[in-house]
Amino acid sequence: QVRLVESGGGSVQAGGSLRLSCAASGYTASTACMAWFRLAPGKEREGVAFIDSDGVTSYADSVKGRFTISKDNTKNTLYLEMNSLKPEDTAMYYCAADSTYCVSDYLLYNYWGQGTQVTVSS
Repeated sequence: QVRLVESGGGSVQAGGSLRLSCAASGYTASTACMAWFRLAPGKEREGVAFIDSDGVTSYADSVKGRFTISKDNTKNTLYLEMNSLKPEDTAMYYCAADSTYCVSDYLLYNYWGQGTQVTVSS
């Protein structure tokens, strides 16, 4: 049984940093695409960062230069380093896994975590 468990969310002031983690069990993080999505009230789910099986990364324009996605295959864990946080980054952040393609179509990801809340105050 695949399980993805996010942690590391919290409340920070604008300009601050957070590091999210996603521990995977029953799933090998080194295969297929893994990603971070976020969902804010009144907005559509947004794919913010993606990493493929070769470690190639891509980002949404809204976070490019501020967020960094990485994974540790030995720990089967996905990370999202978030710097220079803005109030508009406030959302529930979800770890997603097992998409053949590293794209922002959330329907292509087979496994999801329960989410971790990030709140950025001005």
